[in-house]
Amino acid sequence: MSKGLDMAETGNRALACGLMMQQPRRAGLVTALVAASVLLAACSEREIILPGKREPITAVLSGSDTETDAETEVVEAADAPRDIQLPGQVANADAGQGLGIQAFRTDNPQLSTALNPVWAVNIGEGDSRKHRIVADPVVSGGRIFTLDATTQVTAVSAGGGIIWQRDVLPDGADEDDATGGGMAAEGDVLYVTTGFGAISALDAATGATIWTQDLESTGSGRPAVFGDLVYVVSGDDTGWALDKADGRIKWQTTAAESGSNVLGAPAPIVTDDLAVFAFGSGELQAVFRRGGLRRWDASVLGERKGRALSKIGDVTGQPIAADGMIYAGNQSGRTIAIDASSGARVWTANEGAIDTVLPVGGSVFLVSDRNVLLRLDGADGSRIWGTELPNFVRDRPGRTAEVFAHHGPILAGDRLIVVSSDGLLRSFDPVSGALTGTADIPGGASTEAVVAGQTLYVVSRNGQLLAYR
Repeated sequence: MSKGLDMAETGNRALACGLMMQQPRRAGLVTALVAASVLLAACSEREIILPGKREPITAVLSGSDTETDAETEVVEAADAPRDIQLPGQVANADAGQGLGIQAFRTDNPQLSTALNPVWAVNIGEGDSRKHRIVADPVVSGGRIFTLDATTQVTAVSAGGGIIWQRDVLPDGADEDDATGGGMAAEGDVLYVTTGFGAISALDAATGATIWTQDLESTGSGRPAVFGDLVYVVSGDDTGWALDKADGRIKWQTTAAESGSNVLGAPAPIVTDDLAVFAFGSGELQAVFRRGGLRRWDASVLGERKGRALSKIGDVTGQPIAADGMIYAGNQSGRTIAIDASSGARVWTANEGAIDTVLPVGGSVFLVSDRNVLLRLDGADGSRIWGTELPNFVRDRPGRTAEVFAHHGPILAGDRLIVVSSDGLLRSFDPVSGALTGTADIPGGASTEAVVAGQTLYVVSRNGQLLAYR
C-alpha cells in the first residue's frame, strides 16, 4: 500500500511540474510566482538518511573483522618477533598417540639438524579421486603402523621391513564405499578406526583381531586411549567411550549434526578428569571421562570476513591440552584458547587452523587457513610472526581452486617442521619463522610427520612410508 502511494505521489509531482509550465497569464504575477515556488519545491526529491553508523566502503574489502565473540574480542594481527624458551630435546622411543593429550606428548623429540632419507616402503593404496590417506603413522614397541587410503594396516620395523599387513575391511563391504580412519597404539595393542563405522583392536605383534565394535556411523576419527577406556568420535556428532579390553560401550555423548564436514575427526583430548570431544558442528564438549556426564560446552564457531579457506565450522585444527588450557581451530578463520576446567573463552585469534594447533614455550604455532605458518602469543592470541607457505597449486585467473596441503607443525630437534603435498619437508626457526632447511618427499606428504627413535616418519600421497634421520 505504501509503495502504491509513493508511486501516486511521484506521478502527481510530475503532473504538477508539467502543468506549471502552462500556468502563465491566467493569474496575476504574484499568484504565479507563489505557485511556481511551491511546485518547484514539490519537484525536488527529499534526501532520505538511513539510521546507523556510517562505514567507508573500503572496510569491506580490506579483510578486517569487526565482529566480536560473546566471550572476548577478536585479536588483531601485529608482527613482533621475539625470543622463545623451548623445552629440552628428549630421545623418545614411541609416538603411539596424537599430540592432543599432554600426558603422552613429547614436546621436543630429539632429531638431527640435517635430515636425510634412509628408507621407503610401500604400505598400500595411495591417494586417488575416491580415497585419501588421512591416518597419521604411530610408533610403538619398535614398530611403525600405517593405514592406507582404504583399509589395509601395515606394521613396519625400524629398519624398513614389513612385519605384517592386515585388511580390516568388514565382511561383505566394498572398499570403494568408504575411506579414512585413524590409529592409536598402547603397549601391545593397536586401535584402528575406519570409514566403514567400526573400531578394531589388533595385536600389535601379529595383526590378529582382538575385538571389533560397530560405531553405527563413519568411524574415521582418530582414537585416544587413556586408562582403561578408548575414546573416539564417529559421524562427527557422537563421542564414544569403549572398554579397551573388550570394546564394550561404556557411554556415549552426542552433539548437533552438521551436513558439511572435513574427512576424519580429531582425537579426543583426555585429562585426569575430563574427556573433550571436537565435533563437526564446531562444538567442543567436555564430559567427565568415566561416566560421560557433561561438564561444559564451548565452540570454535565464527569466520573471517573477506577471505577464508571455507565456511565449514568443523574443528579441523587438532585440539591440544597444555598447562590447563585447550587450543583448537577451524578452517573458516578462527582459533581459540579456552580454560580446560570451565570451558571459558580466554582469547580468539582471527586465523583458522587446518591441522595441529601447537602450544609450546608460551607461543602457539599453526598453519592457517590461508597457508601461513603462524606464531601467536599464547597469552592473548596476538600474532608474533607469519611465514607464507605455497598456497594455490595453479595461481592463475580461473585456476585457483586447488591449494597445497600442509601438515603440522610439529616441534622436533629445536625447530618447527611442516610436511607438504608439494613434495617438501620444511624446517623453520621458532624464533623468527625463517626457513632453515628442506628435504624431498617423493609424491608429497599425505599425513603429519611423527618422530620417534630420532627418526622422522611420514606417509606420502603415493602410499609410501618414508623415514628420515
